[in-house]
Amino acid sequence: MTKVAILPTSNPLFDGAIQSAGATLASLATDVEGLVWTDYHEPELLQEVLGANPQLKWLQLPFAGVDAFAPVLTRENLRITCAKGSYREPVAEHALALCLALGRAIPERVRAASWGDKFAVSLYESEVLIIGGGGIAEELVKLLQPFGCPVTVIRKHSQTALGTKTLSLESLDKALETADFVIVAAALTDETRGLFDLARFARMKPAAYFVNIARGAHVVTADLVKALESGIIAGAAIDVTDPEPLPDGHTLWSQPNCIITPHTADTPTQVTRMLATRIHENTLAFLGKGSWQGTVSHELGY
Repeated sequence: MTKVAILPTSNPLFDGAIQSAGATLASLATDVEGLVWTDYHEPELLQEVLGANPQLKWLQLPFAGVDAFAPVLTRENLRITCAKGSYREPVAEHALALCLALGRAIPERVRAASWGDKFAVSLYESEVLIIGGGGIAEELVKLLQPFGCPVTVIRKHSQTALGTKTLSLESLDKALETADFVIVAAALTDETRGLFDLARFARMKPAAYFVNIARGAHVVTADLVKALESGIIAGAAIDVTDPEPLPDGHTLWSQPNCIITPHTADTPTQVTRMLATRIHENTLAFLGKGSWQGTVSHELGY
């Protein structure tokens, strides 16, 4: 009987996902070859567990982003899967909400104590640039269809599978020049770390808005502050920060044209059911009864 362990903590939905697929839920031992890891914040502990258990053949990680687990991604003879694509709906929904809030000047309106100026930017027919070509981008393209937005997706390799204009990362600088809304939904890699610095913000239109629902380290935080304070861009909405959590008193908190949400594009309550589905699918695949979902590329790092 194929055995799968869950560490460091489990959930009844995760337990049921493994058992309903036909595997045995077990404590980690030398005869257990599958491991579901549920904690994003303890990559060092995972390294220790993997080092002590060379018999493991499959590792399921809890989130779409796997940057925290970079040291284990190159381990040979270990299939690694993650949750990429699982949380696409709530994260894309959050990105859409942030775009709408920026265009309608919600940061200013919620603080207002007087009538104020008549100002709003409509998302309808606005040019949207999405950096990242995964499940979140695919879902966001669908959500934007009723708004009639010309959408361009930047991904590592130019493809047209998303049903919209798709360009390679080398085209980012040129694409920034015409975008009204720039949304980061990419995996964090060495190539995308610090992707948005002052030079990149300066390529955007002064009337453009920046949204990040991916990873805080995609952005040079000090440069984002400069871009907001100097009017290089019209505003920003960020669900992720660098550092994270963003410390109390940080300059970003006082920017009137910036919305900060505390990494709530998806929450544990929202994603538990979705992760359980991914665990079930990949347990079936581990048993040879289905196809793998969310496989992590050892070469690409996501």
